Amino acid sequence: MAATGQWTDPDDGIRYPSGEVHAWERGRNETACGLSLSRSRLTRFPHVPWPDVQPESGRHAEEVQLVCRRCRAAQGARRDERRWQRTDPRP
Repeated sequence: MAATGQWTDPDDGIRYPSGEVHAWERGRNETACGLSLSRSRLTRFPHVPWPDVQPESGRHAEEVQLVCRRCRAAQGARRDERRWQRTDPRP
């Protein structure tokens, strides 16, 4: 998880992402959509899993304003929420 901003929950004192969020894997210097973390000035949140920042599930999505659509697609989401499947594979 990487985001453009952060907020601290007053109940538990842990920081959570806010603003625009991107999918990021630990050990990489870029997001799933190809943005550089340092050049884009994104803050890392290794303790927050990707499903928790989705607005529809919403565990830590209170301050999230935008989810990167390219990162969401890279994590397996589609507009109609069906997984991609090849129906007529080439030989």
